[in-house]
Amino acid sequence: MYKDNPMLNRRAFLKQLGGLGAALLLRPEAVIAAKRPAIIKAIPATGERLPVIGMGSWITFNVGNSTHERAARVKVLQAFFDNGGALIDSSPMYGSSEEVIGEGLKTIRNKDKLFAATKVWIFGKKSGIRQMETSQQLWGVKRFDLMQIHNMRDWETHWQTLKEWKAEDRVRYVGITTSHGRRHEELAKAMAKTPFDFVQFTYNLEDREAEQRLLPLAVERGMAVIINRPFQRGSFFNRVRGKPLPPWAAEFDCQNWAQYFLKFIVSHPAVTCAIPATSRVDHMLENMGAGFGRLPDADTRRRMVEYFESL
Repeated sequence: MYKDNPMLNRRAFLKQLGGLGAALLLRPEAVIAAKRPAIIKAIPATGERLPVIGMGSWITFNVGNSTHERAARVKVLQAFFDNGGALIDSSPMYGSSEEVIGEGLKTIRNKDKLFAATKVWIFGKKSGIRQMETSQQLWGVKRFDLMQIHNMRDWETHWQTLKEWKAEDRVRYVGITTSHGRRHEELAKAMAKTPFDFVQFTYNLEDREAEQRLLPLAVERGMAVIINRPFQRGSFFNRVRGKPLPPWAAEFDCQNWAQYFLKFIVSHPAVTCAIPATSRVDHMLENMGAGFGRLPDADTRRRMVEYFESL
């Protein structure tokens, strides 16, 4: 859900792969060909397991009717699935993103692991139902794996509908989201009284407010956690431009800054999945690499914060 900021340090990713060379450009799946374990976490409500790196679509998939841009997004989707991706997150708020995703899914191979997640973002019960049915048509899926109430809009109304839909097997999981820190208290109150399967909010190296209340509450209530804005809308790459990774980043299989940011997030015990977004294949490969190998432990996570704050 985050607009990419094309940076030289991200372009340098392929150079860091050394001997794999140009073959990676032809075979995105080769990036994860090294025999490193994929990192997966359980959805508390069922025990079903998801890869810790998903894909957002805010801005990046809102490309209108451009044939060229739509074709480019198909390549991004293919790289996502080639590298073990599952959860794709979108919303009616994101312009043409749902339509672009649905069109792309028609031509994607090995998409059997798709975990389709979108949102309802409107006032009123009937309007919400129409919006969710339209999203289903745009994606071309028989049902959504996850339907979320976007930014808590008219959430109590939509919660009643989603309870019914889940009971009727029209959706597998239900959730609620926010991307605004000012709504954290309101979100916490909703989480405390409502049995959502998933909750989505912002958490990253700079914005760690969720550690105080939302992340512990999600564990207490048995809710899966999706994290948005992992790169703080791309501003993190400006901050680290031209600066080296600490040498100890190799201890948790971190090859670049994108993986540094993402591995910090998904190493939190309460986090199920992070959803960075990109419009570029090379950045997708970079992001997906964070879903393999080792994760930092608690001491290393503190060290990561200290190093980042020192930059």
